[in-house]
Amino acid sequence: MAVYGDDEDSPDSTIVLYLKEGSSWKESGRWRGHNGKAGWTTDHHLGDLRSPVGVFTLSDAGGLLDDPGSKLPYSQGESYELPKGWDESHRNAFDYVIAIDYNRLRGTPPHDPSRPEGEEKGGGIWLHVDHEDGTLACVTVPESGMRHLLRALDPEQEPVVVMGDRAHLKTWEQPEEPPDAE
Repeated sequence: MAVYGDDEDSPDSTIVLYLKEGSSWKESGRWRGHNGKAGWTTDHHLGDLRSPVGVFTLSDAGGLLDDPGSKLPYSQGESYELPKGWDESHRNAFDYVIAIDYNRLRGTPPHDPSRPEGEEKGGGIWLHVDHEDGTLACVTVPESGMRHLLRALDPEQEPVVVMGDRAHLKTWEQPEEPPDAE
């Protein structure tokens, strides 16, 4: 899966799901969404309103609504209710969430507060339902896209998200051939 922002300071993103079919990768979905209100960063800290740039695993899901057929472990409950004081336009934001494994313990529900790298590095960064504007650091996807992702992401395939602004993503060096998997 790829999430790329329009530029380093933009809250607007494109989300693309690629699935492997045989020896090739095929696009399985494309959506417009949002990332951090202040854009992207390679050095995320709590409260900077930027989404972290990097490659992160996707291992756990949850939400307020019933599991739509997720292949990822799915938790449901009050822990996904909107924090008090948040704008009403965000009321459905946590209907479905997928934890982005940035500064979190894999294998725990997305709402788990553990931060292995410390609180100052932030955490609780999710893919969640879009609310039409930038986030505190999460990435948003339209609700239909979230349902699609939950049904498509297979933990046996070890799903990852490559995310960041276009400029940072273009500077990453790609190996010419993948390393041997021996």
